[in-house]
Parts: sequence; structure tokens; C-alpha cells
Amino acid sequence: MSVKIGRNDPCWCGSGRKYKACHQNFDERIAKIAAEGHKVPTHDIIKNADQIAGIKQSAKINVAVLDYIEEHIHAGMSTAEIDKIVYDMTTSMGGIPAPLNYEGYPYSVCTSVNDQVCHGFPSEDVILKDGDIINVDCSTILNGYFSDSSRMFCIGEVSPEKKKLVEVTKECVELGLKEVKPWGFLGDMGQAVHDHAFANGYTVVREIGGHGVGLEFHEEPWVGYNTKRGTDMLMVPGMIFTIEPMVNMGKPDIFVNEENDWEIYTQDGLPSAQWEIMVLVTEDGAEVLSW
Repeated sequence: MSVKIGRNDPCWCGSGRKYKACHQNFDERIAKIAAEGHKVPTHDIIKNADQIAGIKQSAKINVAVLDYIEEHIHAGMSTAEIDKIVYDMTTSMGGIPAPLNYEGYPYSVCTSVNDQVCHGFPSEDVILKDGDIINVDCSTILNGYFSDSSRMFCIGEVSPEKKKLVEVTKECVELGLKEVKPWGFLGDMGQAVHDHAFANGYTVVREIGGHGVGLEFHEEPWVGYNTKRGTDMLMVPGMIFTIEPMVNMGKPDIFVNEENDWEIYTQDGLPSAQWEIMVLVTEDGAEVLSW
């Protein structure tokens, strides 16, 4: 936004309209909020109509894959089977699993069971059993556009304590989504997530959060959930990011598996849950693109 654009020049968003009739007032409003000391988005993370359309097509694959997993996941299934389903379905629909070979990650999906917080490796040796909870985190590339979401699944008869954790974590996401409004702040959403988790006796992982997404797998902004209302980045129409709090039954402390430098676990061995949705900020609220 530091590049000076003339009022009659084509708008930076690619709409083909003159700047004065397109994003000039938008930019001036952002500049005023920035002058008040707030963190504001740059043009490169604001998606135009064509980009949003492409991201929505990617999200259709992402949602379809998770829908299929939801219908077929069961006790006795290995997490390697989930990985194969994700790869086969994604590629059959013309997509690419975004995690595969991303910074060396060797699988098409993350499958995080019980005390695994995130980035769990699918394996023939991990067999889902009655009472497990599992997060399946699916991300898709289609024609260069990225989508990302995850769901929790309860396998068979799950303890009331685990079931509540899964349900409350989903409620955290839903309450956070209600706070996604143009010209509000990410901290509005983050505090809603944090407060609901803590009101139920849980904690929220601090080191890992959500992220911008769409043109890359991970973009700005970083999205935290131990934040305060009125802080963090300004939300404006055209921003796309994930809401994906990792809620722990016990303490928020985590550690990384030193053998693979990927899998993350709770330090105290208690369960963790995560739901992830991908959200577009609109002119009057928010639209969930992937869930």
C-alpha cells in the first residue's frame, strides 16, 4: 500500500475499475486505522474475485474428502488408510494434497490421535480403537489455489471427558466465527475462542495457530487464540484465514517428537482437540469456505 496510485489509475486489485471507484476509500480507511497504531493487512493478502473463485473450487475438494472420511472412519482402521483415501480422492478430483512434501512432510494428511496436538504421521501401526479421538487435517491445492480444514472424530464409545473436549473445541470455533466481521480485529475472534475454552477448564496452545491461506499454504496473518479484543491484525473484506484452535484438556505445554521433528504432543499426556475452518471476510460478515 506504499505504492502511490492515481485516482484514475487501474485499481491494484485487478478489477479493471479506476482506483477512485474501487479501493481508494478502502485504502484510506485502512491507513487511518494503521495511523492509530493497529496492525493492518497489505494488499498481497487481500484476495480479488477471481482468486476467491479459484480458492472456493479448491475448497470443494477439501470438504468432499473430509465428508468421505467422516462417513467411513471406524475402529480397526489404520491412519495409513486415511492417508491413502485423502491422496486417492484428492488426485482423482484433479487436486494435489498440500501437505505432501511440504517442507519435507512425507504424507498427504495429518492424523493426530488423543494426546497428539497436530501434525500426526499416518501409519500402518496406528490402528484406531474404541475410545480414541482423532483430528484429520486435510489441505488441497487445485490450479494453484489452496484450501485447508480439519475435523475431529470420536471412534466408538468415547469417554464423557473426551467427548466434552471435542464438543467445546467446536463451540470455540463457532464462537470465534461470530466475531469475524470487516473492520474488527483478529483479537476479537481470539478472545472469544480463549474465553470459552478456559470457562470449560481447558487451555489453548500458544505456539501454534491459524494462518492466512489461499494463494499459498501458509500466509500472513498468523492467527492466535490467546489474544485480546481490539488487538492483532485488522480484518477487512477479501482476507482469508483459518480458525483452528488446539484446545488441551490439561496444560497448554507441548513438545515436538525429536525423531521426526513434526509430530506435536501435549506435555502432560492429556488429550487435545482441534477443529479447523477456512474463513473469507466479506463486506458484511464472514463466509466459511472449508470445514
